[in-house]
Amino acid sequence: MATCLCDAFFDDVAVATVQVLEYLGVEVRFPENQTCCGQPAFNAGDWESSRKVVRHVVDTFSGEEPVVIPSGSCAAMMFHGALMEFEEQSDLPQVQQLANRSWELIDYIVNGLGIKEWPGSFPHRVAFHRSCHSRGTCSGPAATNLMASIDGIELMPFGEKEQCCGFGGAFSVSFPNVSAKMGELKIENILATEPDYLVSADMGCLLHLGGIVDKSGKKLPRYHVAQVLRDALQSANLLPA
Repeated sequence: MATCLCDAFFDDVAVATVQVLEYLGVEVRFPENQTCCGQPAFNAGDWESSRKVVRHVVDTFSGEEPVVIPSGSCAAMMFHGALMEFEEQSDLPQVQQLANRSWELIDYIVNGLGIKEWPGSFPHRVAFHRSCHSRGTCSGPAATNLMASIDGIELMPFGEKEQCCGFGGAFSVSFPNVSAKMGELKIENILATEPDYLVSADMGCLLHLGGIVDKSGKKLPRYHVAQVLRDALQSANLLPA
């Protein structure tokens, strides 16, 4: 599931995800009629509209294969949010079946496929932001442990690391001033460590924080974890550059 954010803003994350999975021997299928996961309407409280989108997702990703999602928030929508809004719906079993097969990308690599170490090098200082949606899941530890195994990478600790970035999807639209202040605080703490890259497994956070950085005129390249893994493979000539 490539997600709307890949489609609109982060196409290279989708490419990197496919490259990484195929390197691991995974056959990747991409249903071309996929759309949104339903999270924007869910977060806004319009559960009726969100259910329509989720029902389309259920139809689109029918079957038994794992559904791998390079976004912590979209993955959480599939295995948590969707179940909440379908609790009293007759088609809850179909939604539950999809939820049981839905994985955030790095969680799938580490805990689904059992990959604990990653080849190649990424000789950079990295500030890793764990999104709110990935809390309470295995995604955060999976990402940090796998990246820590890459030669040359330095994971930089920063202040208030569990603080929300302020995006929150519809929250950033409804409360833009509060959202921006939260993001500015997050960026201030991250920049204090002088990282080469800001890395996350959630593109919504990268979009929000990246906008704040760019508006301030400061430089901080942003990467999804999949891009870090892809670049490390390329450094070892395990993928074409």
